[in-house]
Amino acid sequence: MGKLYIVPTPVGNLEDITLRALQVLKDADVILAEDTRTSSILLKHFDIRNALVSHHKFNEHKTVESVVNNIQAGQTAALISDAGTPGISDPGFLLVRTCVRAGIEVECLPGATAFVPALVTSGLPCDRFCFEGFLPQRKGRRTHLNALTNETRTMVLYESPYRLLKTLTQLAEWLGEERQASVAREISKVHEETVRGTLKELIEHFTTNEPRGEIVIVVAGTDKKQQS
Repeated sequence: MGKLYIVPTPVGNLEDITLRALQVLKDADVILAEDTRTSSILLKHFDIRNALVSHHKFNEHKTVESVVNNIQAGQTAALISDAGTPGISDPGFLLVRTCVRAGIEVECLPGATAFVPALVTSGLPCDRFCFEGFLPQRKGRRTHLNALTNETRTMVLYESPYRLLKTLTQLAEWLGEERQASVAREISKVHEETVRGTLKELIEHFTTNEPRGEIVIVVAGTDKKQQS
């Protein structure tokens, strides 16, 4: 039987990839990629010419069975996403679960995940935190925001630049505009930036400065003393 490797890829600078990740990608029989066009840039940069197969949220339910069958037949597969660690707000969970249920060995390499540097550089407590990923765009969004009002841990969210102001405004409505937070964008890229302050200050900043790039929002948890 073969094996499935989960391989994190850089969220910004291509040189952030680990030596081990490169070796696994070079040795794999097949590389499963969220977007073959995006991944081709990375693989070409490191002269990796292995078979590249599309595996994303729109086709994974159709392809997972054949992928698992190939691994059971002895194939070594490496799963990558456009950036970061597969399964973290990216495709991966379905394949991993199916492989685990089929008794296939799954190994995840340590590596890039966007929320870790954003959390650590936020200046907010990072000993205990909760990762919320992307908030629901429509159904369940208000319920989710309401649930966060009692969260005492630091909260980490992903967002697109097009919805950043909307999300910051709603967080201010539900958590209070004086709640401390930070917005990190373009992590590990040339224009990397972290803006810190209250939610009100962040809203003012990004109202006059158009946000661009991939966004990580870090928000302080509620103060237990204020609740009691």
